[in-house]
Amino acid sequence: MSYSDKPKPEKGLDSLSDQLRSALSCEDNKPDSKQLDLGSPVSPLTTRRSGRGGRATSGLTTTSSSSSSSGSVSGKTANPAVVKRSDVGRKSHSGELSGSSGSSPTAAESTRSGSATRNYKPGHARSNSGGAPLIYSGGSVASGGGCGGSVNSPTVNVLPPTGNICPSGKILKTGMATKSSPRRDVLGSGTGNYGHGSIMRGGVSGGKLGGGSSSGGEASPANVTGNKQFAGESMTMKNAMGASWDLETVTKAGNEQYKKGNLLEALSLYDRAISISPGNAACRNNRAAALATLGRLTEAVKECEAAVRLDPAYGRAHQRLASLHLRLGQVENAWKHLCFPGQQPDPVELQKLKAMERHLKRCADARKMGDWKNLLKEVDAAIAAGGDYSPQLFACRVEAFLKLHHLEDADSGLSSIPKFEPATSSCSQTTFCGFYSEAYLYFVRAQVDMTMGRFENAVAAAEKAVQLDPGSFEIAVMLNNVKLVASARARGNDLFKAGMFDEACSAYVEGFKGDPFNSVLHCNRAACWSKLGQWERSIDDCNQALRIRPKYTKALLRRAASYLQLERWAESVRDYEVLRKELPGDNEVAEALFHAQVALKNSRGEEVYNMKFGGEVEKVLGLDQFRAEISSPGVSVVHFKAASNKQCEQISPFVDTLCHRYPSVNFVKVDVEESPEVAKAENVRIVPTFKIYKKGSRVKEMICPTPQVLESSVRHYSL
Repeated sequence: MSYSDKPKPEKGLDSLSDQLRSALSCEDNKPDSKQLDLGSPVSPLTTRRSGRGGRATSGLTTTSSSSSSSGSVSGKTANPAVVKRSDVGRKSHSGELSGSSGSSPTAAESTRSGSATRNYKPGHARSNSGGAPLIYSGGSVASGGGCGGSVNSPTVNVLPPTGNICPSGKILKTGMATKSSPRRDVLGSGTGNYGHGSIMRGGVSGGKLGGGSSSGGEASPANVTGNKQFAGESMTMKNAMGASWDLETVTKAGNEQYKKGNLLEALSLYDRAISISPGNAACRNNRAAALATLGRLTEAVKECEAAVRLDPAYGRAHQRLASLHLRLGQVENAWKHLCFPGQQPDPVELQKLKAMERHLKRCADARKMGDWKNLLKEVDAAIAAGGDYSPQLFACRVEAFLKLHHLEDADSGLSSIPKFEPATSSCSQTTFCGFYSEAYLYFVRAQVDMTMGRFENAVAAAEKAVQLDPGSFEIAVMLNNVKLVASARARGNDLFKAGMFDEACSAYVEGFKGDPFNSVLHCNRAACWSKLGQWERSIDDCNQALRIRPKYTKALLRRAASYLQLERWAESVRDYEVLRKELPGDNEVAEALFHAQVALKNSRGEEVYNMKFGGEVEKVLGLDQFRAEISSPGVSVVHFKAASNKQCEQISPFVDTLCHRYPSVNFVKVDVEESPEVAKAENVRIVPTFKIYKKGSRVKEMICPTPQVLESSVRHYSL
């Protein structure tokens, strides 16, 4: 019912109410417009003695008006009740705080679903004499009174306030600049007209933050004077972080972000919760959950350890810690927290842990027997059983690849090992296959670095492994071998540079005592043999290096060069063709391949005509010359063009660029206007046209190609 539609009072009632208003009204019954900086997001509500009957009251006065909506509270100065005529017969709004007298000044209702409505009847004024203040306790609202019967206010489904409560009823954002006041802020007597202001709460009222009006949840100007922007904000992370410092509110907001998958936002909120309550174990456990989902297991373990220290009987922290240790492959620590006294172990996690323990035992047995293929199988099974973040399992897979001479797989596998820094001594002292867990990682890395020729890195890693596990005999032997190989290689290189090739060979042989399958030592010794003119021995060492490391390009280059010296053209061409695929931009390799192909053609008695490497695009003037060009060994690219064609003019400079970029390819051009017989023989009707020939046979034809398509085709057939 609108204000204008309210029933008019009976005759004579106006004069009586005017007299009553005149007798009871006071100059002091005005809103307190002075805003105070209370120094914290929620001011402490201290009590003082009222002048009436010695009743304890609060310094914050609350009033209401019929125009306010759910949960509205104002900060008018306490005075004896004044009942305006406009209040009589007003229709109450859902969610308003009740103005009825309460049974106890300290009673507070717990928050639950529902709304508080006015309990007075239309036409009757509320009694404000001896009224008690509104009391807030954990989000509940109640009112107390002293006259007549006592009625508790209905509960209101609200969250704790999210802003500062000022005597004026205004809500201030945290950090708003306000004038300071020397007087303390206390709850007032609670007498006066309720509902004139609003309390900003952590929840949502009518779709808006804070107490809105009855019209669609829009914030009333009376709710937050001078702060309209905040009145319209929704309950977001920004509100939880900036406006409310309540632990429950911030934690709830963090949980909502976590469920939505906004892990960084959730983590930020959990950090805020920890700053509010550093000694709360649940806050640490929540942060650990977000960190674990982000893959930051080192930090997650630290947070869980902190939660257990704060509350040794906290079962959920023990359960999460057990799950983390399972992912890390640390079965001893996982058992310790999963079977914590007084806690029933999770059956799913228990099953995973048993499977993990079984596979780890099989890994240790396979490694001890040198059964590297079976070791790979068991490692994969252990990772699938739950150890998806175990650095030791991934390192064990690398070691198996290394022993099976899959060196490229082993080297690339190093980068896939999860990074984990032991958070506590319990993590660093776990064991794996007879090693301390962290020492095993350096043990494997040192072996791979030595095999790949990174000798300085290998020595550093081996020394770190010995430092972490000084009692391991296997690590100590490995350190000695790494130092021996590194020293032999360094001495051999110095002798090679000095031109003492025989002595260099002997130095490299010393290195084989530490690692008889080191591909770098074999390749270096092959270089010594080639300098001594012993090509067969050079090829033998290159073959040995390539058996250990099939994609070792340096060994392949030296073997191809040795084949050339021995005039074994076919083997040389084969090696250089492989190198062209591995090193497509290497002009030296391209030129060597070209000369090897020419030599091979000559050795077979084939006619070689106008053979050249690189240079300019050759112009063809007749049909015989054209046939000779396309029959040359290797690949030939023919550009059919016309001087009067703009497209030909535009692409010709790019063809010159390709000629220098791919020197092993034979580039020729045919002007169809100057050599119509060639165009007719090749059935060329549109220019520019490109044709690619290999050993006299056409393999590709392109009409008006883009530069990108043309180069892609040239690159493809040149390899």
